[in-house]
Amino acid sequence: MESIEKDVQAFRGDFVRLQQEISKVIVGQMDVVEQTMIALIAGGHVLLEGVPGLGKTLLVKTIADCVSLQFSRIQFTPDLMPADIIGTRVITESDTGAKHFEFRPGPVFANVLLADEINRATPKTQSALLEAMQEQTVTVFGEQHKLPHPFLTLATQNPLEQEGTYPLPEAQLDRFFFKVLVPRPAFADMVEICDRTTGVQTPRASKVIDGPRILQMRELSRRIAVPGPVKHYAVRVVMATQPSEPSATPAVKQYVRYGASPRGAQALLLAAKVRALVSGRVNVAFEDIKALAKPVLRHRVLVNFEAEADGRTSDQIVDEIVGSVREVGDEVAKIAAEGARR
Repeated sequence: MESIEKDVQAFRGDFVRLQQEISKVIVGQMDVVEQTMIALIAGGHVLLEGVPGLGKTLLVKTIADCVSLQFSRIQFTPDLMPADIIGTRVITESDTGAKHFEFRPGPVFANVLLADEINRATPKTQSALLEAMQEQTVTVFGEQHKLPHPFLTLATQNPLEQEGTYPLPEAQLDRFFFKVLVPRPAFADMVEICDRTTGVQTPRASKVIDGPRILQMRELSRRIAVPGPVKHYAVRVVMATQPSEPSATPAVKQYVRYGASPRGAQALLLAAKVRALVSGRVNVAFEDIKALAKPVLRHRVLVNFEAEADGRTSDQIVDEIVGSVREVGDEVAKIAAEGARR
């Protein structure tokens, strides 16, 4: 017991130091920073959505600097090809004059990959990331190549300009652990940003932890217990996003086209485990599930045209679901689950 408490305190200390180092460069955006760090430790990918100029790219690069990981950036454009991302085979000549094929890795071979404006590339190129995001491997001409560990994809997209863009398909959206909305800075934050970036010296982040430590923290988070009632609550929240479920709210039945998959429940519990550790706890609480429901589910709850016409967003629907699902004990949860199956 004493050993696990020391591990938890060390985890929390590293997380806080990482937050503090990132805050030297990134002003405000505390929720964005925390959620991105949770995804990094949990082993998930993040879709960052916000208008240009909010520091999305700077945030990604700062995180890579703080954890001493290899950083790579891809600017997605309509003419970008899959080989530009994953790499390709080229003909090379040896010292003896013999010619052979040699694999030249693409920019995806990094620990932290920034996929900038991912929705500007064609579906063919977007799909080149699917295997990398899910399996952490790349297959070129039938030969499989492993990506470095840890591997994190941070993709950005602009919600304003939709002309000439290709919305991500549902299968690829589901690969993202979180969808994080990057808000505009408040007045005080804007003043601080101007002070930091228009002077002689620009602040820079220093290394806090390394890749192996990230993997250790990930392993520790997997060992965190989830009490039965909390686990049942998380599953019922995810199931309530499906319009065909008896537990679905009227808003879900009216406005949702398709709800979250089992991958959503997995992401919710993994993220909650990391958040519990950050709070210094060795078990997941209801509050962890509620706090992370929106970043986990907002891109997995697909609304229909009626919702768009009525101005209803997936965030509003997730809030209603979380508010309607009751926190109940084991026995009541089992009865509710059996009733839903019938």
